[in-house]
Amino acid sequence: MEMQYSSNENVNNALFFFYSVFMLVIILAGIRRRRTSAPIPPGPFSWPVIGNLLQLRSNPHIKLSTMAQTYGPIMSIRLGARLVVVGSSPKAASEILKTHDSILSARHISYTHPSSSPKLNKFAIGFAKECNEHWKNLRSICRAGLFSARAVQSQVKIRERNVANLVKYLHAKDGEVVDMSDLIFKLVLNIMGNILFSMDLFEFGPDENCSPGAQLKVLMAKFLNLLGSPNLEDIFPILHGWDIQGKQKMAKDIHEKMFKIWNQTLKERREKRNIIREDFLDTLLDIGFSDEQINHLLVELLLAGTDTTNIIIIWLMSDLIKNKNEMNKVRIELQTFIGDRFLEESDIMVLPYLQACVKETIRMHPPIPLLLPHCATETCNVMNFTIPKGSQVMVNTWAMANDPSIWDDPSSYRPERFLDSGVDFKGNNFEFVPFGSGRRMCPGLPMAFVQVQYVVACLVNTFNWFVPRDNDLDEVDMEEVYHLALRKKNHLELIPRAVNQWIEIMKIGE
Repeated sequence: MEMQYSSNENVNNALFFFYSVFMLVIILAGIRRRRTSAPIPPGPFSWPVIGNLLQLRSNPHIKLSTMAQTYGPIMSIRLGARLVVVGSSPKAASEILKTHDSILSARHISYTHPSSSPKLNKFAIGFAKECNEHWKNLRSICRAGLFSARAVQSQVKIRERNVANLVKYLHAKDGEVVDMSDLIFKLVLNIMGNILFSMDLFEFGPDENCSPGAQLKVLMAKFLNLLGSPNLEDIFPILHGWDIQGKQKMAKDIHEKMFKIWNQTLKERREKRNIIREDFLDTLLDIGFSDEQINHLLVELLLAGTDTTNIIIIWLMSDLIKNKNEMNKVRIELQTFIGDRFLEESDIMVLPYLQACVKETIRMHPPIPLLLPHCATETCNVMNFTIPKGSQVMVNTWAMANDPSIWDDPSSYRPERFLDSGVDFKGNNFEFVPFGSGRRMCPGLPMAFVQVQYVVACLVNTFNWFVPRDNDLDEVDMEEVYHLALRKKNHLELIPRAVNQWIEIMKIGE
């Protein structure tokens, strides 16, 4: 009995010894790893459970910019359980968007968005989780059919006709207050509707609220509001799958209602494929896309192609009306190269000062100030800091646009800074990447840039613009609000006065 007890004691002692050695090896390895591994980027104190959520409830681009002044050009915060790394300098942007593009080009997607579903994610471009072969193929289809130089050139008549329709409407409203925010949204949505599936979504006039675009406008606003409100599943991933706030169900319902707007058009196209058309829907049908694929892709393209372009045009008109000297320079350029005739889209190629104004407006009001969030597929080292796998990664373009070490007097509207500077927003100058860079750069930039220039050139050359209620132009409301994008808080209301009364209005755009 004593021998058995002694034997058991020896076994226990041996097990304890080996367990102690094993734990010591683990601890020493951990200490060595911590000593040899770079730390995660510094950042403010984060509260248990909620992290830094309370510090970022409004204007996160501004608050993150302020934090970067304390913690450096690359820093980290926590949104609930999620680690978020933020770059706020050209070097940080270059390492995130270029040097480590292959690792950091995955997409962090809110669980609110239908594309968070693996089944639907394969239909997405901007919200695709990974830059895989399927994503590359889909992106190349959109580039060839919508965004290439050839595709943009093929859309000229659509843009010219729709802009002419808006000009006719404004001539009829000469001297009256008009809501330019509303009208520009309808214009851009109409252009996208015609490019995608040859449909006028709006008619400018008394019956415009009865058009299919009126319902689509409401649904798009609801969806953007839904995406812009916090989802507890994003903050606490352990809740994923419960949809306790009902956001996924609401997003699904909104999408289904949007699909119905063009459902009849899609059905007719499938039944009458012998009719030759030349829009993007035909391209997708020819390739063999299913209705489900087409519906989700059209929603993404309509949202992306309408919202950002609309925002930039409204900010550009606001900047020019507020800054009278710059507006006069644009008018002189238009008169010098165009004269009193109605513009054609090809005319914008000879308007360098207008192009500089577009860039300066985008610098001062970057439409997506934090870009769409990236995600690290593997652990990597950025600027001597560790970015753990699964971290959300963002680039604060607003912080760089307002950095006096990068831009002289950044708070002033000075388009001249872009004349002959060589700085552009095509993804190579990392101090100015409002549309991203690398794999995830916005593919629709060529179309949007042409559209913004042409619309504003026509509006400025055809009308003088006045602020209602005899306000001084310096008092133009420039208050902004961050809601997924950087928007004017209040609608832009103006009074148009035609300067080219001789134009034969009924012939414009024919």
